[in-house]
Amino acid sequence: MSPDLYFLLILVLRMAVAAAFVVSASIITERSGPVIGALVATLPISAGPAYVFLALDHDPAFIAEGALASLPVNAATVCMGLAYTVLAQRFSMWISAGSAIALWLVLATIMRQFAWSFAAGLIVNAVTFAICIPLLKPYRHVAKMPLIARRWYDIPLRAALVASLVGTVVTASSWVGPRVTGVMALFPIVFSSMMLILHPRIGGPATAAVLANSAWGLLGFGLGVAVLHLAVAQFGSAIGLSCALATCIAWNLMLWWNGRRKSART
Repeated sequence: MSPDLYFLLILVLRMAVAAAFVVSASIITERSGPVIGALVATLPISAGPAYVFLALDHDPAFIAEGALASLPVNAATVCMGLAYTVLAQRFSMWISAGSAIALWLVLATIMRQFAWSFAAGLIVNAVTFAICIPLLKPYRHVAKMPLIARRWYDIPLRAALVASLVGTVVTASSWVGPRVTGVMALFPIVFSSMMLILHPRIGGPATAAVLANSAWGLLGFGLGVAVLHLAVAQFGSAIGLSCALATCIAWNLMLWWNGRRKSART
């Protein structure tokens, strides 16, 4: 088998695995309501596979530097969620989602111009979440989550989106370097697909409730990226990726438990 054919087959396999993972998680998100759905959506279900496949092709130093570049981009994602949540109360999907995604692209492009230190990445996340979480709070609840009628193109669309992301990140990583790769890996595929698929189906406010509930989960995702940067540099890619995943899962389980505790009191 020629090297080019081997590379293509491995790339297609990686894209298919990542697509299957994200599609399964997004279906769970749809069926679980805004709170549980937000916790599932903020697990590393798109960036995680991308980083796993990057770790197969690059050394730990590349992954650590990519994670460092990803850290401030997490703040851009919560800004995107805030923009969509506010706009979706009154405007169509195209205006709301288009403006939110455009905002993420602008912020990510600006952030890519700087060589971020670890402390600076943590600070920008802390400041951004301290502003966005209170602003999102009024939109976290809806009177009733409408039933979702899935259409034939939903799953192929999600699969195509995440497969394209993974394929682009893995293929371009050797050309563009770890900093750009780290930004690309955090493109919010899950949130974007939720906006494009759920908004026409259940309406803007209900879709916005899922994203509004995701702010605390995204904070935990940022912690996972920070752990990835530190652990990969110290212990290697396999342990670093495992620690980052464990951080995200533990954080979201804590949020779930805290939510159940508050519900029991009321």
